[in-house]
Amino acid sequence: MTKKILFVVNVDWFFISHRLPLALEALKRGYEVHIACGITDKKEYLESLGLIVHPLNLSRSGTGIKGEIKAFCEIYNLVKEINPNIAHFVTIKPVLYGGIASRFLNIGKKVFSISGLGFIFIKQGLKATLVRMLIKTMYKFALGGKNSHVIVQNPDDKAVLDSIVKVPITLIRGSGVDLNQYEYKEENNGNVKVSMACRLLKDKGVFEYIDAAKILKQKLPNVEFELYGDIDIHNPASLINEDVEKIKKDGFVNVYGFSIDIAKVFCDSNIIVLPSYREGLPKVLIEAAACGRAVVTTDVPGCRDAIEPNVTGLLCEVKDIESLARMIEKLIIDEKLRNRMGYEGRKLAEQEFDINKVVEKHFEIYEGRV
Repeated sequence: MTKKILFVVNVDWFFISHRLPLALEALKRGYEVHIACGITDKKEYLESLGLIVHPLNLSRSGTGIKGEIKAFCEIYNLVKEINPNIAHFVTIKPVLYGGIASRFLNIGKKVFSISGLGFIFIKQGLKATLVRMLIKTMYKFALGGKNSHVIVQNPDDKAVLDSIVKVPITLIRGSGVDLNQYEYKEENNGNVKVSMACRLLKDKGVFEYIDAAKILKQKLPNVEFELYGDIDIHNPASLINEDVEKIKKDGFVNVYGFSIDIAKVFCDSNIIVLPSYREGLPKVLIEAAACGRAVVTTDVPGCRDAIEPNVTGLLCEVKDIESLARMIEKLIIDEKLRNRMGYEGRKLAEQEFDINKVVEKHFEIYEGRV
């Protein structure tokens, strides 16, 4: 009988960008591969690859208690119907709802990918403390069943989850990068170009990047600052169209929207910046490393784990515009340092982030070899 693997994830485009190589490898190994997710416009593409797609009505921004109960029931019924040998739940709602649902079902292997515990786990204050307590309680129940295995992307998240659940937890640094697609190329442009690529969310540090660019353009007018990415209307932390128009109007940063060729964007840049508040392990930073580009990022969980500090990139303080500007300036004016960090970044990508190694680590978990 053909073994079945089910991936449950919040939305199709995220699955394609972060987990598709796992599904393709499962097909190669003879699995019947199911993907359950929210659908934008990627269903036909996923089906053309040989995947069986199950649309989910799964809002990423919350729909009220009735909507959440409906989403839970939908996941429960789907998992029960497919009855997979392996169920891999990715992103917070699939992890929580899928974990709770699978407590009542007999699944051979349950894998939970925690892409990042979020800013709430470092935020201070009474409200944040109460929210943390609630989330920890939910994780304890969702992840704590038999045949469970948790995957995290950074040591801070692993330490938190180790204190919550007593199941195997494996650290895999990110979702991997295709080293053939993201090739190492030496810098070849005249003026230094600084780029940031992300969903345009406040907690990615977009406004800090804009303000740092304003400071540096006064001192180094020939340096180009670029911003790639779209707003995310389903995320409450998203910038709005008015914010983007104001950034364009101010003129300190060139805004290009979403790019389908981030490898080219990075190879055409000299420095990659991501001043995020907290991450799992940012894909853009491992892609930048693969392209041989020095990075500036924040000294927070996930971001600091995507680089070797002072070897492949520089760390700045979170939400600190002056600190961010200083680190970017240091790389702008020191070409040798930039190039050395880029070279070391490529070596790091080959050692730690190669998509083939990341996929194999997942299958060791799926097939009980760890």
